Amino acid sequence: MSAKEKLSDSELLSFMLEGDEEALTILFRRRQGSIYRFTLHMSGSPSLAEDVTQEVFMVLMRDGTTFDEARGSLNSFVLGIARNLMRQKLSREQFYVSLGDSSEGGSIGQEPHNDGELIDDLVRNETVRSVRKAVLSLPERYREVVVLCDLQEMSYLEASIVLKCAIGTVRSRLHRARALLLEKLQPESEETPARATIKSARCFA
Repeated sequence: MSAKEKLSDSELLSFMLEGDEEALTILFRRRQGSIYRFTLHMSGSPSLAEDVTQEVFMVLMRDGTTFDEARGSLNSFVLGIARNLMRQKLSREQFYVSLGDSSEGGSIGQEPHNDGELIDDLVRNETVRSVRKAVLSLPERYREVVVLCDLQEMSYLEASIVLKCAIGTVRSRLHRARALLLEKLQPESEETPARATIKSARCFA
């Protein structure tokens, strides 16, 4: 591990803004996953998620000086950028693809060892597809809080920074979103709370 890999996000950002390519590479490796997953779960499109992830770092290189660590983490800052870019693209291109059609999932590259494991994989993948479809079918304001708080496991405070709203708004939206998801997932899990069902499928988060 190099010395720079031990630095905080904000320290890496400072070096990056000074033209340090190693700092950019480390920061990209560290944060691109959460940006990609957020955009993927919000849009349903792997290609759009890839585009937005790349563009977030272009914006960060151009406008990174506007980041204020006192107002939140860099992760929240870049997810806020990703949210804005994604909204612009979806609005401009009417680009929307169901996650159920994506090959990105929980067991890529893993071969089942026997018929029992194959069945388990099929059942799990069906749960993943059900959750993906249910999350994507939520209105955007509810989808955002589920993706951030339940799939990305952000705190209410962090989510409120990304969404630029009050913590109480995050709480109320999340409560409503979970109720909606429970209704949508009821046939698959009649006695399982929505949050537990989402967590059981977090292999795709």
